[in-house]
Amino acid sequence: MIADSILPYPHQPIHTENGRFKMSIKLSTAIIPFTLAAALAVSGAGLAADTAVHDHDHGDVPFELQLNDGEKWAIDAPLAKAMGDISLVMRGSIDAIHEDQLPATEYVPLAEQINDSVAYMVENCELPPEADAQLHMVIAQLVTGADKMAGNNVDATPREGAVQVLGALEAYERYFDDPDFVAVIH
Repeated sequence: MIADSILPYPHQPIHTENGRFKMSIKLSTAIIPFTLAAALAVSGAGLAADTAVHDHDHGDVPFELQLNDGEKWAIDAPLAKAMGDISLVMRGSIDAIHEDQLPATEYVPLAEQINDSVAYMVENCELPPEADAQLHMVIAQLVTGADKMAGNNVDATPREGAVQVLGALEAYERYFDDPDFVAVIH
């Protein structure tokens, strides 16, 4: 399990329960507008209408990814490209992250690359609404993790953000049918 394997401090729970992947995220108010924009672009107005945006911290927001009637969700080429690029970026730094040797300043370009890939995904990915809803949960983890990695969240370290991104990649691998995806091994 990602969080248990590289974190020497309390962390967000990442576990499976009844075949479902459960994670908690802490959304900073700085990234809520971007997350809402991603929801609108990726999932359509239906998901956005269900997303309440306020001017305060929402704390831990639990969600559950689910399989598509026991099967992984279908993907498209832009999604595969974006997630592959994010995995590649993280694989290039995993040893330094794992050993807590990556300087905070070196997390910033990683976060920028993750955000660029998410923007590409949001602009180009065309999934059915049910798959989009599941993907939105992964995107929220990626955006929140990248925000922490960039140093934009005073309540979290860049390394904690990297762990959150790794959790999103693990969820993507587990719930989306991308045979070419290369997991981050640690």
